[in-house]
Amino acid sequence: MRALPFLKRSLALLLCSACLVCGAAAQDAYPGKPIRIIVPFPPGGGSDLVARTVAARLGERWKVPVMVDNRPGGNTIIAAEAAAKAAPDGYTLFVAIDSTLAMNQSLYSKLPYDPARSFAPVTLAITMPMVLATHPSVSARTVSELLAAARAQPGKLAYAHGAMPAQVAGEVFKSATGADLLAVPYKGGAPAMTDTVGGQVPLIFDALGPAMPYIKGGKVRALAVTSAQRNPLLPDVPTLAESGVPGVDLLTWIGFVVPAGTPQPVIARLHQELASILQMPQTRELLSGVGMTVVAGTPEQFAQTIQGDTQKFGRIIRAAGIRLD
Repeated sequence: MRALPFLKRSLALLLCSACLVCGAAAQDAYPGKPIRIIVPFPPGGGSDLVARTVAARLGERWKVPVMVDNRPGGNTIIAAEAAAKAAPDGYTLFVAIDSTLAMNQSLYSKLPYDPARSFAPVTLAITMPMVLATHPSVSARTVSELLAAARAQPGKLAYAHGAMPAQVAGEVFKSATGADLLAVPYKGGAPAMTDTVGGQVPLIFDALGPAMPYIKGGKVRALAVTSAQRNPLLPDVPTLAESGVPGVDLLTWIGFVVPAGTPQPVIARLHQELASILQMPQTRELLSGVGMTVVAGTPEQFAQTIQGDTQKFGRIIRAAGIRLD
């Protein structure tokens, strides 16, 4: 009978050892099945470009399928909810933008995910300015001329936006200038640009990356960028500050996160691979060619960016009185 406690302790130790061995084996086997990257916009936008660029390289490196899952709508909330509810095993990544993690909590009284707790940062991928552009039929060729037209017909000039960062840029512009512009929301930058190119909407605030082909192709005319300095790809396009609209310095960003609870070794492995892919000369050339600046920072740096921008954009949104519910 005395041997019974000893046997129980021995059995418990063996079970613990087996669990540790199995856990280590499972970790060593990662990745062992297809990986999904959820994108909160339709195909063709900046987030989709970053996701597909990374997916292709990651699939080549890891020899597993890496699929892009586009889930547009709801100001990125639909995709964010799906990503937050995914298993925290490293097989679901989410391409988050500043709206998802740093704006939505100031825009909605209730969200189906917690921007601060539902996700674990992997890496801030890129930053880029936004651009104010017009359909070629719009006579205004400068911001000053656009403001004169807006004041002559208040509430008539509309601007398209496909994501909240673009709407925030528009609201900041309206607040700084007093222009009465009508915001027209879309489920993504691609459909917003499609209608602007088609002449259904005369103006657009959009991230510079996805807007670049249309600017270069003459489909839209860039009037100003929202960054503090001119963009080297558009050296002749002034900043808003240079155009007489001071105090506007807005950069939008795209980053990769995973569901909270994902094991730290898996996050470290993902960060190592994603940062390496983003820093490849071919990747940098592709993304910088459309106005994006590669960052590829650490998870800790990304967390700091999220925290800082949550405070900054919260102030802007409250000052503009933007509410979406």
